[in-house]
Amino acid sequence: MLDSAEYFMKRSLQLAKKGINTVAPNPMVGCVITIPDETAAFGERIIGEGYHKEYGGPHAEVNAIDSVAGRLQLRQATVYVSLEPCSHFGKTPPCANLLVECGVKKVVVACLDPNPAVAGNGLARLEAAGIETVVNVLQTEAEELNRRFITFHTKKRPYVILKWAETQNGYVANADGSPKWISNPRCRQLVHKWRSETAAIMAGSQTIINDNPTLNSRDWAGPSPVRVVTDWRRRLAEGATVLSDGAKTLIYNSVQSKVAESVEYVKVAEHDIRAILTDLHKRNLNSLFVEGGSTLLQQFINQNLWDETYVFIGDGHIEKGVGAPVIANKDFDQLRIDNNILKTYRQ
Repeated sequence: MLDSAEYFMKRSLQLAKKGINTVAPNPMVGCVITIPDETAAFGERIIGEGYHKEYGGPHAEVNAIDSVAGRLQLRQATVYVSLEPCSHFGKTPPCANLLVECGVKKVVVACLDPNPAVAGNGLARLEAAGIETVVNVLQTEAEELNRRFITFHTKKRPYVILKWAETQNGYVANADGSPKWISNPRCRQLVHKWRSETAAIMAGSQTIINDNPTLNSRDWAGPSPVRVVTDWRRRLAEGATVLSDGAKTLIYNSVQSKVAESVEYVKVAEHDIRAILTDLHKRNLNSLFVEGGSTLLQQFINQNLWDETYVFIGDGHIEKGVGAPVIANKDFDQLRIDNNILKTYRQ
């Protein structure tokens, strides 16, 4: 059974999830405000709710407070927020200051903010003003929700997700590298959902040459990620979709750095995956979805630079083809999606 703090924090986390496609690189945050009421569940009645809706917009606490009818109620209020209130001036003023100004009685927080600009300072400001604080209510759930944001700040790189589809006998493409549909339509739609939730999407030059993909979100409502391509020797033809359709694209190569309309060429040492992740971090891209090819995916695996991996297992075979990447000695969860199997690995 949930206690009162967990009950209202659960609602805060539900609200936070509504910002999944729109708040990055900020965290998803939800906020619930209650006042004492003996007739309500757990003796508390909700008088305000809010969540962080979009990057650069008001934070969850601001939206929740704005939804309260009659600010005087806040003097007896408990505020449940899924992440420590911010204490610094960014695109918006500090939420900790706002809570102090409103004179709330108590603030319950799911987890601390790993951003060095906050990192405990928000709670300290509340406590200095005499506001009671409670921390780490549903901490595991809150950290899971914002695992991309947390990884971005603690590891100084994007949260890395690998994805591929392979046949039952372990191939990802035909022997000549030409593409072959392996996963079913429902799986492909799921991939587009993941794309819409991710800041950047990555593929190697051979995948671009073989498939000429658009690397955008089409089968799911939501934004398309920034495209990232490794083209070490500048082999891509000018007619490739990623170079010609006007969408934002970063080309990492060992030849030169330059900006050409929507395409930016970034020079790094050949096969230096960590340098790419460092550059993406500097660009405030907090998550990266790596879709191929097999060699690039294996580089991420070999260098242990990944956080989640999704592998679709089709129901067909290829007599001879390009071998799938290999993750050794890792547990996985398994889910059947029609005639395909989805294996999910986590670090």
